[in-house]
Amino acid sequence: MTGDNRVGPPRSGSERDTLRAFLDYHRATLAMKCEGLTDEELRQQSMPPSTLSLLGLVRHMAEVERAWFRRVFEDADAPMVWSDRIDFQAAYDASRSTRAEAFGAWEAEVENSRRIEREAASLDLLGHQPRWGEQVSLRMVMVHVLLEYGRHNGHADFLREGVDGTVGA
Repeated sequence: MTGDNRVGPPRSGSERDTLRAFLDYHRATLAMKCEGLTDEELRQQSMPPSTLSLLGLVRHMAEVERAWFRRVFEDADAPMVWSDRIDFQAAYDASRSTRAEAFGAWEAEVENSRRIEREAASLDLLGHQPRWGEQVSLRMVMVHVLLEYGRHNGHADFLREGVDGTVGA
């Protein structure tokens, strides 16, 4: 990994600005964990029987972004990126994936999520979570996705360490 160019969240600010900044910080963290690695290194799995890899995490987070923003607030029937059913684990198998494919899909979903959040009048915007059959607020979705990134960025530390012996922030 090269330098740390992430922008940290504000020390004070509105709830929305803070959530937005923390999400972007964690998105940037995942990208930073993958920085400078080849496709082969990004596909390196943690340990059998796990198929988890850095590239798999990027693919998985594309699915998370789509499921929690696009499917909740725009189109409940939008297909998942790598699964013809709602199977978040399918994204972990990056054995035939490339950086360009995975990052292209992830970046597109992140931009879509950002657009949905920006266009929402407030964090109280309600959408329908199709898997739960319930209404959820944009606030809840942003917190949930933030927690997903936090959890998976912890995995990314160990995956990156396995590739080149570094542990990051």
